[in-house]
Amino acid sequence: MIYYLTDIWDALVNVVLSITFIDVLDIIFLAFILYWVIKLVRETRAEQLVKGVVVFAVALFILNQFEFKAMKVIGDTVINVGLIAFIVMFQPELRRALEKVGRSRVVKPISFFDNSLPLDADRNNLAIEQIALACEKLSRTATGALIVIEQQTKLGEQIETGTIINAIPSEELFRNIFFPNTPLHDGAVIIRDSMIYAAGCFLPKPQKEELINKELGSRHRAAIGMSEVSDAIVIVVSEETGMISIAENGTLERGFDRDKLLNFLRKKLLPEITDHKPKKGRQGKKKKKGAAGK
Repeated sequence: MIYYLTDIWDALVNVVLSITFIDVLDIIFLAFILYWVIKLVRETRAEQLVKGVVVFAVALFILNQFEFKAMKVIGDTVINVGLIAFIVMFQPELRRALEKVGRSRVVKPISFFDNSLPLDADRNNLAIEQIALACEKLSRTATGALIVIEQQTKLGEQIETGTIINAIPSEELFRNIFFPNTPLHDGAVIIRDSMIYAAGCFLPKPQKEELINKELGSRHRAAIGMSEVSDAIVIVVSEETGMISIAENGTLERGFDRDKLLNFLRKKLLPEITDHKPKKGRQGKKKKKGAAGK
């Protein structure tokens, strides 16, 4: 028994001593990928599919050990087409995973379009002010509204479902679009390049709709769904309570007023203004000293 334990200990020591720095990195990367996959499929329909695939794979492995010829042929056939079946079954999750990678900070600087010409800051600020003012007035009258501000992820699929407007944002235009019983009031307005680009647009459903609060209506659910598949900022005005909410990165934050909404949008959409405020440096002090000397 002692010799048996000694052999096991020697084997473990040899394995540990043979591990290189590359092996450690390999294990870390594998653990990260497994964690990321588990996090991606957790609490979704894909979780049940993964369980089914694991059970099926274990069953095939056990049957192969007993050398069942028919089952071995079936198992080999399943393995040969397994990659295609995997892609078909997990298409929504794979698409969501690739979209998250595309929106990551590492990939964001890579662009296939010419984004070298920044938009006028005054034009951006005007759009933000009009959005905040419109949301405030829509909130007072409990008029439902759904406003999507496009960022890096282009929303061409959603724009195609609506009507192109391409108009300068104004509080009056927003109120006119979302006025009850008008042709475009049920859909979403999409803001592109600080312009009201399209209205009456349909947005995707959320991935985990069954986990969303039952009190939230269709507008809030559509806002969460849109924020899950893009980096857009989605503003919702509830037609039941008039409350202003914002959906971003799959989460919904409620209880905004005009000032809070203004500050939030300026922080997100005008970082160059908030990050490069003029500082009171030594020059100002020198001028004061110079003036005193004179």
